Amino acid sequence: MEQLKVLYGEGDAKHLAALTAALKKEGFQVTTTVGRGDFERQLAGAQFDVAVLGHTLSRDDRHHLPYMIRKAHADTQILVLHASGKHPEVDLAMDSRRGERAILEAIEQLAGRMVAA
Repeated sequence: MEQLKVLYGEGDAKHLAALTAALKKEGFQVTTTVGRGDFERQLAGAQFDVAVLGHTLSRDDRHHLPYMIRKAHADTQILVLHASGKHPEVDLAMDSRRGERAILEAIEQLAGRMVAA
């Protein structure tokens, strides 16, 4: 089976390391970004199966980027960490304090949804 391609972005580079390591250990191909501009550049250059918007991105970025993801790649599944409320373009939102295992399971859930569709 092909590696799941994950685009993972944070607003602060120091928060990327731990979750990135867990994603790679799980066997995902991970591209990391810092900030909205970097995230948008990656979207323009490649297709991803799942996009993860981390909790250190600004609230505005976590609101704006799902629209940009859908515009660039309608099939990309979107997971937003540390989100409240329901965003029309977000497939799943969760509190990042639930831990790495919960985040990995959420990505796998989204990937399963993507494959079944």
